[in-house]
Amino acid sequence: MKSRKTALMWRTTKGVALTTALMLPVGCGVVYTSPSVKEFAGSDVSVREIQLTPQTVLLANSTPYSPRNLPREFFSAASAHQGPGLGTLPSAPPIPTESPERMELRLPPEVAVQPYRIGVGDVVLLATKSSGSSIEELSGLLAAQQQRQGYTVSDDGAISIPDIGRVEIGGLTLQEAQDRVFKFLLDNQVDPAFSLEVAEYNSRQVTVGGAVDNAVRVPITLTPLTLGDALTASGGEVIQDEQYASIRIYRGGTIYQIPYDDFLSRPDLRRLRLADGDAVFVDTTYDLDRAFEFYRQEIDVIQLRNQARRDAVDILASEVSLRRSMLDERRSNFTARTELGAEPRDYVYLTGEVSKQNRIPLPYEQQATLADVLYGNGGFPTETGNASHIYVLRPSPNPSEFGAVTAWHLDAKNSVNLTLATRMEMRPNDMIFIEEQPITKWGRALQQFLPTVLNTAGRAATN
Repeated sequence: MKSRKTALMWRTTKGVALTTALMLPVGCGVVYTSPSVKEFAGSDVSVREIQLTPQTVLLANSTPYSPRNLPREFFSAASAHQGPGLGTLPSAPPIPTESPERMELRLPPEVAVQPYRIGVGDVVLLATKSSGSSIEELSGLLAAQQQRQGYTVSDDGAISIPDIGRVEIGGLTLQEAQDRVFKFLLDNQVDPAFSLEVAEYNSRQVTVGGAVDNAVRVPITLTPLTLGDALTASGGEVIQDEQYASIRIYRGGTIYQIPYDDFLSRPDLRRLRLADGDAVFVDTTYDLDRAFEFYRQEIDVIQLRNQARRDAVDILASEVSLRRSMLDERRSNFTARTELGAEPRDYVYLTGEVSKQNRIPLPYEQQATLADVLYGNGGFPTETGNASHIYVLRPSPNPSEFGAVTAWHLDAKNSVNLTLATRMEMRPNDMIFIEEQPITKWGRALQQFLPTVLNTAGRAATN
């Protein structure tokens, strides 16, 4: 008798459970409340739903917004100013009055013609072509258009372009330097349309002294420097008696000599090519001691210049190290303040049927899109999330609209529409919401309601 009663109660329980399950799709709103995007009666918030299309994306992106900037320390390079000058040319030795016999001709080795290589102390110009025919100077991030500015090659062979960095061009030909700078600008995402020219030639020089109008250092440029050109740059020879004058050339520890009358009578001697470091001395006597004094002074200047360069490099390295430490400290402080929430940030919010509900900071210096937010944080589970109901909820910035919300609706049931997510720009306080699948709502309602029904039926069976 008892077993018949138990069986009857069990059939009754099954009937109740089945009836309840069939009624759930109709009355699931009573059991399980699923979030959705709609305007409720009596609510103070006005909701306007707009379907996302290529045209409405442009409308959504028209809301003004400027991403926050990183501190200037993240755009600074640890460069330093270049060192001081390297001294002046020593005065030429006095002109003696002795009149020796004719001297022999001893020519220096011929200098091979080679392309000019940029060296320390040279000043180069980086310039872009404007819309007109003039050439205007690059400055900073290659945007200034008002003046021409040169860049001096430092002792390490590099030039420092403000706000971009340092690029080494020392020892390169002009064409090689152009290729190096082109790649450098391209790597730093700067428009590489430019021209490069050497404005001042300071790295390779020839010294001219003695019986000349003005003792000078003559730079070696793209055009090979000849003996005649070097003497012309000094203002010409100042000689009373050409018969006893001579031109001496000091090169690599050896003195070469050219009788002045040979120099005048032979055009090929005027075309004699000079090399970097040559010292030309126009003498009116054969007093080698006085010529050696001039060369000794020149060697002392070269040694002083080398020492000054070494000192300048040490100072430069110390200054760069100090600036780099300061930049690193400021960047570290900014990062720590950001992690502690002490720096202002712009955020968007990801909610609904997503992999992880999250608050997401908008990036610095650039715009973020809906696709960046969705797929940069794991996307959404397609088995539970409803791809046809993806919303960007954006409150109105107009106080007179009393918090009205625009729901930008992305229907990604057709996956082609996901391309719109790559164009939909985010704005601060946007709320990205994804609804559940209908079967997900039903299943969750059943999970909540069915245990209650079974427990009730079980207690009835025991009674």
